[in-house]
Amino acid sequence: MVRNLFLKGIVYGAIAGGAISLLDKQTRQAMKVNVKKAYEQVSYVVKHPGEITENVKETAEKIRNTIEQVSEDISFITDKVDELRELTPQVKEMVKETKSTFYEHPETTLEEDLLKEVEVEDGPAMK
Repeated sequence: MVRNLFLKGIVYGAIAGGAISLLDKQTRQAMKVNVKKAYEQVSYVVKHPGEITENVKETAEKIRNTIEQVSEDISFITDKVDELRELTPQVKEMVKETKSTFYEHPETTLEEDLLKEVEVEDGPAMK
């Protein structure tokens, strides 16, 4: 019972507040314009339900196509990331093999190898 009175009080308060606010001329004019626009929109929807339905269907189709495209793009990117994950160890191994092919001692750096060659050709290198 208390809840019922509370809801009635809210409704009556809203009605009273709306009626009091309409005492202002600018508020009445704004309400008149808004009510007229709303009436025109509702009457258009009532007179042309097929057009509204078609617009909703077109929008839904566009959304569905966009979702499909995004899903395909995500799948493509995921596949490429997986390929990169598989290739990374192979590339590391190829770099190691290449380094061991070009260097006498793969654990040494290029500078150290060049210094050794200079020492062999010219005698001890000056440091």
